[in-house]
Amino acid sequence: MNRSLTTTDYVVFIIYFLIVSGYGYYVYRKRKKDEHDAKAFFLAEGTLTWWAIGASLIASNISAEQFIGMSGEGFFLGIAVAAYEWIAAIALIIVAVWFIPVYLKNKIYTMPQFLKTRYNESVALIMAVFWLFLYVFVNLTSILYLGAVAINGLMGGGYLHLIMVGLAVFALVISLGGMKVVAYTDVIQVAVLIFGGLVTTYIALSVVAEKFGVGNSALAGFNVLLERAPEHFRMIIPKPDASSSQHEISKYLTFPGLASYLAGIWIINLNYWGCNQYITQRALGADLHTARTGILFAGFLKLLMPLIVMLPGIAAYVLYQGGHLPQLIGGKDGAYSAVLTFLPTGLKGLSVAALTAAIVASLAGKVNSISTIFTLDVYSKYLSKGSGEKNLVVTGRLTVVAGMILAVLFTWDDLLGIGGEGGFTFIQKYTGFISPGVFAMFILGMFWKRTTGNAAIAGVLAGFLFSVFFNELAPSMLGKETFLYTAYPNGAGGFEIPFHICMGLSFLFTMIIMVGMSLAGPKVNPKAFELDPEMFRVKKSTSVLILVTILIIAALYVRFW
Repeated sequence: MNRSLTTTDYVVFIIYFLIVSGYGYYVYRKRKKDEHDAKAFFLAEGTLTWWAIGASLIASNISAEQFIGMSGEGFFLGIAVAAYEWIAAIALIIVAVWFIPVYLKNKIYTMPQFLKTRYNESVALIMAVFWLFLYVFVNLTSILYLGAVAINGLMGGGYLHLIMVGLAVFALVISLGGMKVVAYTDVIQVAVLIFGGLVTTYIALSVVAEKFGVGNSALAGFNVLLERAPEHFRMIIPKPDASSSQHEISKYLTFPGLASYLAGIWIINLNYWGCNQYITQRALGADLHTARTGILFAGFLKLLMPLIVMLPGIAAYVLYQGGHLPQLIGGKDGAYSAVLTFLPTGLKGLSVAALTAAIVASLAGKVNSISTIFTLDVYSKYLSKGSGEKNLVVTGRLTVVAGMILAVLFTWDDLLGIGGEGGFTFIQKYTGFISPGVFAMFILGMFWKRTTGNAAIAGVLAGFLFSVFFNELAPSMLGKETFLYTAYPNGAGGFEIPFHICMGLSFLFTMIIMVGMSLAGPKVNPKAFELDPEMFRVKKSTSVLILVTILIIAALYVRFW
């Protein structure tokens, strides 16, 4: 249970670093002729295969907030948190079949460009600024902070700031090469994080079996989890009643049972996977079949993620409750790092490499999206109109550096309080403040021709204001119990509405406002998209992949309901 790394661990990690860096340099040299091509730099247009798109989606998505934050929620909530991953697989099917055809048919390369094409420049500019702030001050900072905390804990402490800088520099090395370098190095990153993650899960379960005297097999360890923590293997968290403890109430506040499935978790996933530059950027430079297959491949891989990022958290919970995890530090967000201490020499280095792969891939992908939005949707349109290709690429690279420096500055002493919130909840909650308005604006813009630009502006602002109202003000202003919601004690002297329910209510009222305003306009907005039913037809091979994914998810829910 030694927290420090040995020479062998460092050798394993250095080999990983050299492979990723070397392959990234190889990809960069191959595309050097396109060095000053803006579309090649930002989108890798026409050069990504379906497996590169799918792997890049997963590598960019699975980061410190999953390894650390979601493992922490596994420690606290149990398997219910796997819904984020399994519902994401269904959301990716929806995005592949219905969203991506709309983007590709209308030659959309950035999300603000979508808003300008469908609505107007005001909507596009407002959202470009929104996304830039969100990506820098919520996503980049949380990924960097949680990742540095985890690796620092594994190394025995005392290296937090050095690790932050190291992760930032590693991500910069990759992201300065452009989207093609990011995407193809993500193939290696996702292989490392899946293999390393599965090894960690296997050993965690084996340790559980050993500590509880039932042998040393992973299957025996899993059976111990089922026996010792049956409440951690329920997908639906029961609604609290008068006899519920604060611990049970806090679980419901984090993931409010069936109510989550009525709106909140769908808004989170469809907005993240379908209306998010950070994600869609990987598919926007490909043809429709390649983009669809890549997205569906990512959806299939999502089914594996709870094994890697959630199950170690449940193992940590059972070990901790049994008195076998005294090295747990930092509450639930320390669960994954504590489990890693059981790994033998060499494998610990592999797991650090897997964790680093997840962090660096997400940092690189996120900062590339920041660069793309700022350069193509702000700089080239408002600050330097008519800029040449070379100037755009140089600006993009400078933005990459600036975004990463800001992230380091704000995580240096955890100025945003990420550690106090709990990593995974921090990201979900604060992203959720704008998700209802953004998703309403996109879904109506794609599929209802009557939606107007004024309604879109009102929608995104209303969505944000409603989110603030329901999350922060409603219990004190309207009361703890209304026909819309029930607020519960949060353990800190106040009352809260579960944030999934807040998102659902915010989305509902935002949609009402947008529909009402649009009904006052023309029956068909002049900027509405033309939708051809042929756009949404899928090949038989695609249908088979969709069916297999849905059947696996259905089986999982039947087993763990």
